[in-house]
Parts: sequence; structure tokens; C-alpha cells
Amino acid sequence: MLFTEADLFACCASHRWVKAVAGRRCRDLTELREAGAAALDDLEWPDVEEALAAHPRIGDRVDGWSRAEQSGMDDAASDVRAALIEGNRAYEDRFGHVFLICATGRTAAGMLGDLRDRLGNGVEAERAVVRRELAKIVDLRLTRLAGERRS
Repeated sequence: MLFTEADLFACCASHRWVKAVAGRRCRDLTELREAGAAALDDLEWPDVEEALAAHPRIGDRVDGWSRAEQSGMDDAASDVRAALIEGNRAYEDRFGHVFLICATGRTAAGMLGDLRDRLGNGVEAERAVVRRELAKIVDLRLTRLAGERRS
């Protein structure tokens, strides 16, 4: 399985991650997912921040894969949307980057609850959570990318 750097950049917007994964020849989806996970583990925090910069805020009107991933926002009540906007601002003020959560299969209220909980994290604890959430998103996107190739 070979993908272009542009394909991989849609999965994770860290240049270091893209170069690492693009440089591997993966025979199947399992190897691709393993390569993606290994490359994520090797990222320094600035590389993670680069990837975060490409992610939209939860609740923003988005297109592409993010649109499908945030489908739990479709029926969100206006008060929940407003609370997410406020929570996103508070989170960004506290941590200096977008609130990242793997939104696939999640409700708006559930994501809001997680956002509020995570505002209580220390910086290092939150960085660990962000890395786990990014890994989930990247894994889902790699699986989707491989599936589109087979179609």
C-alpha cells in the first residue's frame, strides 16, 4: 500500500509523521496502521501541535472527513453548541491549542462533558490525552483511506 504525502497529510498534518509513514512500504492495512502508530509515538510535542493546527474546533461547520467524524453535532441543542464554543475558548486559553477529541460516534453532550473534565487536567496529563485522541483519529483515517483505495 503506497499513498501520496497529500493522502497521508489528510490523516495527520504533521510533516514529520507524513515523511515517516510515506517512507514505509506497507503490505496491508495492519502494517499501515502499525506504521502510523509508530510514527505518532516518535513525534515531539511541536509535531503534535502542527497536527493539531489542522483540526477544526468541535462544533465548527466543517467539510470532508471532519464533517463525518463530527456528525454527533448534527442534532446538538443550541445550548450545547453555545457551551462547546465557550468551552473551546477556555480550553484554547488554558492549553494553547484546539480541543482534540475523537468525535466519531460521540454525541455533542458527551464531547462537552469530556471537554469540561479535561479543563481540569494539568498540561502533561492533557498532552497524554491529546496524543491518545490523535492516535484514534489517525487510525480511523488511515483505515478510511485504505478503504477508499480498495473501492
